[in-house]
Amino acid sequence: MANQEPPRALITGVTGQDGSYLAEFLLEQGYDVYGMVRRASTETFERIAHIKDRIHLIQADLTDQVSCIEAVEQVRPRELYNLAAQSFVPTSWKQPILTGDVTALGVTRLLEALRIVDKSIRFYQASSSEMFGHVRETPQNENTPFYPRSPYGVAKVYGHWITINYRESYDLFAVSGILFNHESPRRGLEFVTRKVTDGVARIKLGLRDELRLGNLDSKRDWGFAGDYVRAMWMMLQQDAPDDFVIASEHSHSVRDMCEVAFSHVALDYEQYVKVDPQFYRPAEVHTLLGDCAKAKAKLGWRPEVSFEQLIRMMVDADLVRVENELRNRKPHP
Repeated sequence: MANQEPPRALITGVTGQDGSYLAEFLLEQGYDVYGMVRRASTETFERIAHIKDRIHLIQADLTDQVSCIEAVEQVRPRELYNLAAQSFVPTSWKQPILTGDVTALGVTRLLEALRIVDKSIRFYQASSSEMFGHVRETPQNENTPFYPRSPYGVAKVYGHWITINYRESYDLFAVSGILFNHESPRRGLEFVTRKVTDGVARIKLGLRDELRLGNLDSKRDWGFAGDYVRAMWMMLQQDAPDDFVIASEHSHSVRDMCEVAFSHVALDYEQYVKVDPQFYRPAEVHTLLGDCAKAKAKLGWRPEVSFEQLIRMMVDADLVRVENELRNRKPHP
C-alpha cells in the first residue's frame, strides 16, 4: 500500500501569535505546513524561529488578489486558515482604510482564490469578539447581534459575513471562529495583557517604577491562545461547515489582571499602576463574555488554561526575557 501524503495546510498570519501556535499544533498532527508571509525588508520570524526549518514559507499579500490566487495554486492545501489581519484595535482608528483593506477585503480575496482554484479547500476565518462591541446581550453567543465599536470590529464583521456568503453561494466549506480574547507569552507588547506582564517584570527587576494604563474597569473574556488554535482545527474536521464562539466563559477586568500579575511577584498593583486618559479608546467596549456551549457540545472543545494560569505564565516568560536582556546588556569583564 502506497504511503499517503500528509495533509497540507496554508496559514496566513503564520508569524503572529495564533499562527505560530497553530503551525506547531498542525505539525504535531502530521500536517505539511505552509505559511504565507508578506515581502518585507526586515523579517519578523521570532515566534516561529523554533519551527522555521519544518514549515514552508511563501510570499503573498492579502491586499493583492493575484498573489493570493498564486499562493493557493502553488500549495493546493486541504485547509486554509486566515489569521492575518491588521489586528491592533487602537491602530484601526489611525489606519481605518488599511484595516478595511486587509482585515475585510483580504478575506474576500482569499475566498475568491478558493472559488477560482479549488472549491474543495476548507477555509477558516478568524472572526473576533470585537464584532459584538456595544453588546446587545450577555453572554454573547453565535446568534448575538453585532454592534462593532472600532474600524477593526467593523472590518471583522465584513469578513465574517462574506465568509458566510461564500459558503452559501458557492457551497464552500468555510467557517468562522468567533474567538474571544486569547493571549500568550507570544502576544505583541502593544496589547494590554503583554503591556501588563512586561511592565510587572520590569518593575520587579528595578527597571521601571510605574505602569500607565487606560480603563481598568474594561472587562474581557481572556483565554490561552494555545487552547484556541485547537478549536480552529476542530472546526475544519466537522462533517458540515458551521460558525462557533470560542471563549473561556469567564470575564475579568484589566484591574483583575493587574492584581494577578503583580501579586505573582509579591507586589501590590495599586502602588504602581497609574490611569492615563490617553489610553482610552474613542468608543469603548466595556464588557465581553462568551458563551461557547455550542463548541463544547458539537466540537467537544474545552479550554485547559485558566485566566490566572495564563497571566502567571506570561509574567514568568517576561521575567526570563527581561533578565536575559539585562544579562546581554552588561559588559563582559
